[in-house]
Amino acid sequence: MAKTRTKDSLLRGSRVYLSGPMDFVASRALEKASGWRTRVGQFLRGFGGTGFDPWNKPAVRGMHEYGREGEQTTDARQAWTYKRGRKGAQTRAEIAASFWPALHIDLRMVDTSDFVIAYCPTNVYSVGTPHEILLARQERKPVLFISPYVHIPALEKLRGHLAEDAEGLALLKCLEAQDPIKENLNASPSLWYMPLVGAQHFFDGFGFEPYRSHFRWSKTPLDDTEASYAPQNPLLPFLERLNRTLPKKWHSAKKMFVPDDDWILWDLRPESGGNNVSGPKRRKI
Repeated sequence: MAKTRTKDSLLRGSRVYLSGPMDFVASRALEKASGWRTRVGQFLRGFGGTGFDPWNKPAVRGMHEYGREGEQTTDARQAWTYKRGRKGAQTRAEIAASFWPALHIDLRMVDTSDFVIAYCPTNVYSVGTPHEILLARQERKPVLFISPYVHIPALEKLRGHLAEDAEGLALLKCLEAQDPIKENLNASPSLWYMPLVGAQHFFDGFGFEPYRSHFRWSKTPLDDTEASYAPQNPLLPFLERLNRTLPKKWHSAKKMFVPDDDWILWDLRPESGGNNVSGPKRRKI
């Protein structure tokens, strides 16, 4: 990866919110320590940008630890109740109030970001991510949407293992219907997201492999998935290009690519006592 932090870098000084599932991931500890956000944050710093990571929220002046989340944050759900009356209402109110600071900080990070990177595997339930995407798009901020390939090799192996076990296969079929366990072998996103995000901003993976040795990233299951299903349109090379030139969007009526005015990256110039906004960064010719 070439040296990229120069005064002409379009991503220099940019702020990027990293949105994606946190609650129902396989391991909150692993996701926080070595998940995709850690890698993308490192990648952005190479261009002089900042990745807003909800696992590692920025400190809030005068409000120590406000909105911080950890591996045990979701434990509060264990106390949830549907009981009617004062006691049930009080319990629900306390649990809801306990998570408000985290929600508040995350949405403020979206609000102050230049664009959003959203990782949305179709097999992981998430509520905060759609909320964050909607907020960004209401403000006409670009959302770079990763919809990865979802392949579950253990499922096929289990079917093979149960090939002669009719009862076991029936139970597996029932489990698939109840969960549901669904693969996504063409990495297609939800149809709802397509007009919301815009057709030009979808990616089928990160494309970590060419950068792993440079950043000394240890191998993770995400790397195994990308090895089996190599992304056709990976995110990281797009970010490298974005650092040099602003992307265009497809105009269906004109049948051509045209400037995309959603890409407003402020050009902040240091001055005594603070920064001065000299205007949005320009497309390089």
